[in-house]
Amino acid sequence: MTPGKRAHNFNAGPSILPLPVLEQAQAELLDYQGTGMSVMEMSHRSKEFESIITTAEADLRELLGIPANYKVMFLQGGASLEFAMIPMNLLPAGSSADYIITGAWSRTSYKEASKVSSPRVAFSGEADNFSRLPAAGEFNFDPQAAYIHYCHNETIHGVEFKNEVVPPDGVELVCDMSSDFVSQPVDVSKFGMIYGGAQKNAGPAGVTIVILREDLLARVPEKLPTLLNYKVLAESGSLHNTPPCFAIYVTGLVFKWIKSLGGLPAIYQRNQEKANLIYNVIDNSGGFYRGHAAPAARSIMNVPFRMVSEELEAQFVKESKGAGMVGLKGHRSVGGLRASLYNALPVESAQALADFMQDFQRRNG
Repeated sequence: MTPGKRAHNFNAGPSILPLPVLEQAQAELLDYQGTGMSVMEMSHRSKEFESIITTAEADLRELLGIPANYKVMFLQGGASLEFAMIPMNLLPAGSSADYIITGAWSRTSYKEASKVSSPRVAFSGEADNFSRLPAAGEFNFDPQAAYIHYCHNETIHGVEFKNEVVPPDGVELVCDMSSDFVSQPVDVSKFGMIYGGAQKNAGPAGVTIVILREDLLARVPEKLPTLLNYKVLAESGSLHNTPPCFAIYVTGLVFKWIKSLGGLPAIYQRNQEKANLIYNVIDNSGGFYRGHAAPAARSIMNVPFRMVSEELEAQFVKESKGAGMVGLKGHRSVGGLRASLYNALPVESAQALADFMQDFQRRNG
């Protein structure tokens, strides 16, 4: 990589951030707006940081059209901590919850929930190697479930829900949107809770965003540890203890960048364009490249694919890195190759990968 040149960054997370955001953070690193301090140095109780976090929340509410009766929390611990916190907070004693398992992360969320509760599996795609989404008739929902949990986009297996799951009347939807959060418009009012780590589309690692309808706080048991208690965290405005201040600041800058592009409809169109570039190469390769997900379930965020041999895949990773492309090796649990096409990845990077894939096939097909 030439010093000073930006990589074509296909990392699955932590992932690429918008260049204008990095440049603003760099410019304000030593002196945030005349304070004589970095955001990393200022008190989280200061009026300056209060403005940062309230502005970030306001911009997120505008982007997603979050109704007023939803709380927004900037937390720590990643989506992985939420896997346990959700049943601890939202699953009353004696109740059960339904889990839709469409990939590695929804499977992990179910396993974590099983440590503190007794969840049910309403669907599992494991028999098909998590290559597809369930049809409506395949769900085995409990009409008395406290909630239905699912993962909107599976980062490892590359399947993404195209529509919200329709629950039985009175059953809440809880959705892990970590890897496609703020990548497309979403009707928040259809969900009891949405959550996700910021480090894919919304910001750097270190902050987890939770959007929770206020009435669900009535379910929270009194004796939960304080920092695992949604009611306490919501009432404190994410400031019960020291939050991940710098990560929240950068995430707020990302929200403003998305707004500057035209909001979620515009970023969604751009993300679709990038995904189409890569899927078109796969589909027109005559089997040289083999996508993992069924076409109807394909993620526009994460594109896992295979080649005829692991040796050829290793050669692809090596040569693509030499061409300035990073992060194309598949997840260690499944192998193969994967291109993550998050919000901040320029269309030009997706085009560069598409061109490289076609050239690699010409030379090795």
